[in-house]
Amino acid sequence: MSINYPLSMTVAMEQVMIILCVLFTLAFFASAVFKRFGVPGLIGEIFVGIFVANLVIGDWSLLGFLHIERPIPGVAGSGNENWNMIEMIAELGIVFLLFVVGMETKVKDLTSVGRTAMLVAVLGVAIPFVAGYALMMAWDGNIYHAMFMGAAMVATSIGITAQAIKDMKMMSKKESRIIIGAAVIDDIIGLIVLAVVAGMAMTGSVDYIDITEMMIISVMFVALILLFCAKAVPKIACKILGSCEKRRTKDPGWRSNIDIFVVAIIVCLLLSTLAYQMRLAMIIGAFLAGMIFADYAHDAGLTKKMESLTAFFLPFFFVYVGLHIDLSSFTASLLLLAAIVIVLAFVTKYVGCGLGVILGGKEKISPHIVGTGMVPRGEVGIIVATIGIGIIVAGEPALTNDLFAVIVLMAVVTTLIAPFMLSSAYKKKYGGREPEDEPRDDCPCEDR
Repeated sequence: MSINYPLSMTVAMEQVMIILCVLFTLAFFASAVFKRFGVPGLIGEIFVGIFVANLVIGDWSLLGFLHIERPIPGVAGSGNENWNMIEMIAELGIVFLLFVVGMETKVKDLTSVGRTAMLVAVLGVAIPFVAGYALMMAWDGNIYHAMFMGAAMVATSIGITAQAIKDMKMMSKKESRIIIGAAVIDDIIGLIVLAVVAGMAMTGSVDYIDITEMMIISVMFVALILLFCAKAVPKIACKILGSCEKRRTKDPGWRSNIDIFVVAIIVCLLLSTLAYQMRLAMIIGAFLAGMIFADYAHDAGLTKKMESLTAFFLPFFFVYVGLHIDLSSFTASLLLLAAIVIVLAFVTKYVGCGLGVILGGKEKISPHIVGTGMVPRGEVGIIVATIGIGIIVAGEPALTNDLFAVIVLMAVVTTLIAPFMLSSAYKKKYGGREPEDEPRDDCPCEDR
């Protein structure tokens, strides 16, 4: 029996399959090669994106061969459906990654570094924003350029750092918990900063009521999920999983008919969507969703199942980051500005977050590891740049094409260099990778 598809659908699906096959294959081999030399595989995947975006021979280009049309900054509706498809898969990849990171972050671990994580996040936002703003005011005196540059400098890509830490198997270290906790807080503060900057660019004034409302919603959303994890989840899990006695003896009777993996995916997608509807980043909802399952991920086999899922989706995210780089757009003066921005982005985030650790009073915590881990701007910086170039002020984009390119390059370069330094810092302190988690004998629920 054969199925006759409409011709247009057949052509579209064939092209989608070719794009997925080419990008995934290149990402797979690049990741393997980079890992062979002790470099995080995600670096290779980003380089694949840069390679695909810039391979041009005469009138032929790899992007053209794959029928991928990148959006033109500031032009609404530009970019074709193939680009949109890659973007959606990339978004799913980062959502699932943050869900996995959440599953490895228990509430008690996050709250144990709460004060330090807050200091790291606040100083890691304030210092880069002031530096970015001051730089652009000195460079061209345009207040809108200055505000969006400051907002882009604020960003921290939790996805990039989280994957690098997972590759090194260092998620259980205190520095890692501080980095993840601070990055979540950083994202919330960064979104508020972006809302203020975008509001000023669009209206010329600040809506304090809207900003206050966003802050209250953000704090309440995070607090309610953490409270649910601490109070309600253990009781629900005990009803589903049965007694701890049966779990310790590996009695198959402790398992229910409910497929925990399916439930986990539903909760991940639900909270990601809910966060987006609240004007938060979807990755915040995904991270909090993962925390709901943190105490039970090992017993339910969720970690291995989710890693199988991210093995496909996640490479497209890192390729997608690299696809934004157009090497032909950089002139000498623009490269000079980009170099200054990159150095400033690294130094201010590193110093600000490292200072947060010192002020937090955590003597055994390495400011160097935490500061380095917070450096990558990744997709968050690109999102800020995209919003800036889409806002029209007095007939002109709030961010020029040149500054868009500078911010994207800054986001990619900080994303490339941070995993190298982070890997070196962890190895210097801990002497290599820690062993895989062993099956746990303890159980968070109480026998009834």
